[in-house]
Amino acid sequence: MYFAGIDVGSGRTKVVVCNEKGDVTGRAMRKTHANFKKLVEETFEEAIAQNGIKRDDIKYIISTGLGRYSVPFRDFQVTELTAGGFAAKNLFPETKCVLDIGAQSTRAYKVDEKGIVRHFKVNDKCAAGSGSFIVKAAKYLEIKLENVGRLSLYSQDPVPISSICAVLAESEIINHITEGKKVEDIIRGIHDSLSDRAIALLKSVGIEEEITFIGGVAVQDGMVASLQEKLGKKINVPDDPEFTVAYGAALLAKRRFLKLSEAKV
Repeated sequence: MYFAGIDVGSGRTKVVVCNEKGDVTGRAMRKTHANFKKLVEETFEEAIAQNGIKRDDIKYIISTGLGRYSVPFRDFQVTELTAGGFAAKNLFPETKCVLDIGAQSTRAYKVDEKGIVRHFKVNDKCAAGSGSFIVKAAKYLEIKLENVGRLSLYSQDPVPISSICAVLAESEIINHITEGKKVEDIIRGIHDSLSDRAIALLKSVGIEEEITFIGGVAVQDGMVASLQEKLGKKINVPDDPEFTVAYGAALLAKRRFLKLSEAKV
């Protein structure tokens, strides 16, 4: 039996398929666009095709993310917090806090021993507090997005980004470029700025000993380094953090299906 989690995020749509053991057997990711129905169909088909799985082999599907209600073939839906917390606890059993930085939002939340979210905070809607700010900055700096995380690690003199408004922060970046500041120092300044906002959210829910960092921004080594330096401790990062929420939805699909099956016996 197989189970699927579909995370329709604001930046990317991810699908994860797992078996009864919770092992990932297929996954796919595509850029989110307005035609949600076509998007999730194509991403889902790509994920199940990896191991020759048929649609009938998928016993239960849970959707999550911004567009979770737009998945017509879902069996159930949950919030990103529910899926992310459950996955983080399964991947790192000692997790007490989860930090999820995606394209449009940053979320900090505490989970209990079962991975259930007990308290959370979300950033305001300004892009300066989310991954989309990094995307825009990469464009201004004329570098590939996939190189941002690595370049940040080479910074020797980070350039502070003080503006809390995305528009003003972009002007600040342009000024730094004009002044001849090094690209890696500007990038690290951006990561430090995001870290400050993320840590403020963590403090508002209560920072615990073990923190797990998930979401698309967690793939950037420079961002991880910035957070760890400011927190003064190591944080957990899954191998593929951008798929964590979809994986959590798949694990919840497995659990829900088995519970429903037991109830019918």
